[in-house]
Amino acid sequence: MANIISVKNLTKEYGSLKAVDDLSFYVKEGEILGLLGPNGSGKTTTINSILSLLKFNKGSIKIFGEEMKPDSYDIKSKIGVIFQEVSVFDELTVYDNIDYFCGLYVSDKNTRIKYVEEAIELVGLTDFKKFYPKQLSGGLLRRLNIACGIAHKPKLIFLDEPTVAVDPQSRNSILDGIKKLRDDGATIVYTTHYMEEVEILCDRVIILDKGKIIAEGTIDELKKLANIEEKVTIEAYNLSEDFLHSVSELKNVLEVKYVDGLLTISFGKGKSNLINIIEYLKEKKVDYNSIFSERPTLNDVFLELTGKDLRD
Repeated sequence: MANIISVKNLTKEYGSLKAVDDLSFYVKEGEILGLLGPNGSGKTTTINSILSLLKFNKGSIKIFGEEMKPDSYDIKSKIGVIFQEVSVFDELTVYDNIDYFCGLYVSDKNTRIKYVEEAIELVGLTDFKKFYPKQLSGGLLRRLNIACGIAHKPKLIFLDEPTVAVDPQSRNSILDGIKKLRDDGATIVYTTHYMEEVEILCDRVIILDKGKIIAEGTIDELKKLANIEEKVTIEAYNLSEDFLHSVSELKNVLEVKYVDGLLTISFGKGKSNLINIIEYLKEKKVDYNSIFSERPTLNDVFLELTGKDLRD
């Protein structure tokens, strides 16, 4: 597959601060790339540089094999951008909003009618064509925002936190729509803080921190980077501090958390962790209601790589 995006040695400085530091990566045709990182990691700066919305200090960016410049209008006509902030016209209906944004790229009226209808169907707004934005819920507004960005059938789509503050039904609808866009041939760059979405959607992931790539690969490849091998969760009440301390001293235990009757034990590399903790509970005569084991999640990997301290 061809590289739809090629970024080489991208550097963007703000005075002495390097927001993006010698960054190089690619995005393959037809894949969904998750671009992740804590606040201030350089995600937005990277995307704005790729879109030529921001001047950078050095490096090169190619999209569809051509150098990206501020006046690369032919390239930009093949790109759809859906930022986190909803950007639609309050004075226009759902249909007219989508038609307006589609019309920026598609001049033929019949083609535009077809594209607008397909975008409305994709995001599930068929029953809301004549509604105005102020009449829509937050989830419906998000879906309208996406429809406006993809109605012209772009080959490359940037999605920035498209499911922020929406209900589960709207989130599922949005995620299904994104999968459909990929299945129809679009290449997608996806940013989010919801790691479960990344596990559902993304073919490959890049994690940024302090303007650098600190990890890159498929979900399975990234999980192998984690020190955590297994997490065991036990429902048990009234556990003493002495018992919790003794658990933390067991073989392969990396971390112990106890909140609201749920004991979570993170284990490092090793065998028979679940069996060993069950035997230990029996030995200490600790009653428990349930116990289960799971592999580390992408969220575990993300926190392990980027740290657990709060970011501004």
